[in-house]
Amino acid sequence: MRAYLSVFKLRLAMGFQYRTAALAGIATQFFWGFIIIMVYQAFYSQTLVSPPMALHQLVNYIWLQQAFLAFIALWFRDNELFQLITTGNIAYELCRPSGIYGLWYAKLLAQRLSSAVLRCFPILLVAMFLPQPYRLSLPDNLGTAALFVVSLLLGLLVLVAISMLIYISTFITMSSAGSLLMFGVVGEFLAGMIIPIPLMPQWLQSIVYALPFRLAADFPFRVYSGHIQASEALSTIPLQLLWLAMLVVIGRFSMGRVLRKVVVQGG
Repeated sequence: MRAYLSVFKLRLAMGFQYRTAALAGIATQFFWGFIIIMVYQAFYSQTLVSPPMALHQLVNYIWLQQAFLAFIALWFRDNELFQLITTGNIAYELCRPSGIYGLWYAKLLAQRLSSAVLRCFPILLVAMFLPQPYRLSLPDNLGTAALFVVSLLLGLLVLVAISMLIYISTFITMSSAGSLLMFGVVGEFLAGMIIPIPLMPQWLQSIVYALPFRLAADFPFRVYSGHIQASEALSTIPLQLLWLAMLVVIGRFSMGRVLRKVVVQGG
């Protein structure tokens, strides 16, 4: 555990050095945030029925997506780990006394956390002072804010466990492109990052609710906006813990299987 914590701290410190990239990312995310809100505003202005999600809740949802993109995007990757697998340098990792799964999990967690910390606060702060209907509103109460923080952090742990499966699958395919495309596109849609889950048809929602992707993005963002009440949030947080445990067990088992079959060529 001490080795994993040391790796986490080191990678976190390294991630905080990329401030210029974070500033460029903030500008891009503001641009996309405004575009998406304007599109939904146009749709909402023409609807004749009451939408399943109020416009102000949807605005909160979108700004949280942009602020915590590093927490929820499956295409957010560590190319160093892919190179270790595809070039054969994984041999150096196998010489370490600590397990590879735990070390890589700590690296990915620190990478996402450092990137989100650099970007989220400026985006959230500016969005709170925008004119209506673009303004990010505060949670209804402190209890809602606490549930949001807890669900967001648990969602981050779940997403890192899912992303570990991408790296594990690369041992088999020897190409990161296919795994990233499959997990990134499908996972992003099922997490509600393309269309918020309440706006999806009912048959599709039943599929989405059976999978863990929504727990990393849709669930905490709807808790913040008040679309999910505290009682439902409290009953869903144990589901996050269950999925986290299942994904870690599956990931460790799969990592053990692929490492037993890995072939490293060269001197």
